[in-house]
Amino acid sequence: MRRSTPCSSRVQEQRQNVQQLCGTLRVFAAVVADGSVVNWGDESHGGNSSEVQDQLQNVQQVCATGGAFVAILANGSAVTWGIQFVGGGSPRVQHQLRNVQQICGTLVAFAAILEDRSVVTWGRPDYGGDSSRVQDQLRNAQQISCTASVALGDGTVVT
Repeated sequence: MRRSTPCSSRVQEQRQNVQQLCGTLRVFAAVVADGSVVNWGDESHGGNSSEVQDQLQNVQQVCATGGAFVAILANGSAVTWGIQFVGGGSPRVQHQLRNVQQICGTLVAFAAILEDRSVVTWGRPDYGGDSSRVQDQLRNAQQISCTASVALGDGTVVT
């Protein structure tokens, strides 16, 4: 049996040719073939991207926390929306979100690997959103895990 999430009828026609789908218990975002994003679900938890919709063009990847989303654009920049405290706003690091290669979200924080293999984190500081204590170790990052672990080029892991 196929079930629809609440509020999804307003975007039903837009949910065609989905290239990537990302979501949590309450919200979803889909990257469609033209590189735009369709977002639905609980608007108080990131289910409404209307404030940034004009920026969501040429989207390559989208990722979620429990109440926010981040999208990587083709030019390597990142766009965030949703609850600011869990990563929906990224004013502290927005200037660093350039040449983003990979993103990952936990329940309340995001991490991104940049082209120079450094790592940027934001969201709830006490749950992975502040990596300043280990920032000097976060060099040559190769892969990031949704459990806030980073695999480095020398084979070590920083959490």
